[in-house]
Amino acid sequence: MVTKTDETQLNRLENQVDNGGGGAWEYLCLVKKLKVRRPEKVLKHGLSILNDPKKRSSLGPDEWTLYEQVSIAAMDCQCLDVAKDCIKVLQKKFPESKRVGRLEAILLEAKGLWAEAEKAYSGLLEDNPLDQVLHKRRVSIAKAQGDYSGAIDLLNKYLEIFMADHDAWRELAEIYISLQMYKQAAFCYEELILSQPTVPLHHLAYADVLYTLGGLENLQTAKKYYASTIDLTGGKNTRALFGLCLCTSAIAQLTKGRNKEDKEGPELQSLAAAALEKDYKQRAPGKLPLLASALRSLKIS
Repeated sequence: MVTKTDETQLNRLENQVDNGGGGAWEYLCLVKKLKVRRPEKVLKHGLSILNDPKKRSSLGPDEWTLYEQVSIAAMDCQCLDVAKDCIKVLQKKFPESKRVGRLEAILLEAKGLWAEAEKAYSGLLEDNPLDQVLHKRRVSIAKAQGDYSGAIDLLNKYLEIFMADHDAWRELAEIYISLQMYKQAAFCYEELILSQPTVPLHHLAYADVLYTLGGLENLQTAKKYYASTIDLTGGKNTRALFGLCLCTSAIAQLTKGRNKEDKEGPELQSLAAAALEKDYKQRAPGKLPLLASALRSLKIS
């Protein structure tokens, strides 16, 4: 995760390099270390080093790492000829490298040659079945072709091996949601909450799915997870505040006064509404009438 300090340092270095103040290599190293995507900048500043023999030779063994970094950035920018040239240099230096073979397969994918890329990834996986990047590239090919059922199958098989991959669970949940398979998406978010219980976005996404599913039990659970999101964010998540109001209103309509055990519901709703009004006064005072109208439609005074 990129911290504010990291982001400040990255932006400072980026401005420095863009304005001719030097530090291109330090900037590229930081981009790689933080795993952020700045393909246009990486391509521009990476090529400025690679095209200068003196600068390139000063890198030592890191020259080959830069060729790899620039090739990936070039594919992101659809500068496929540049990517091809970088990969050729790496092929010449490392003719039997599986890592370079992976770059070749990614280039095929970038060109839209799905069958060839799939064949290349499958071949590489035979030699290294635990390569997570290769598995994920196969998922991306399935998604690019609109084969979401295939992507789901591949992700489920992947998660049988790499059960602790949070990004894969989140990706699977998003695919399920796009296909309106909300129960399956809910299961994915349950796994995420079990493994990362203090991440508010998981609680919020799970609550959204349960609210979409509807029904008294799901709404009651959704309300709890909207409340936990509010708690984890210090009361500053606007979506969760709205969600809590919506759930409480929907529960009241379904039970029509029969749910006498839910004594805290109206109180929570009033607190959420007050927090929303305070937030809107500070950040969007011009939209307060819209907020008031929305809260009135939920019968919140």
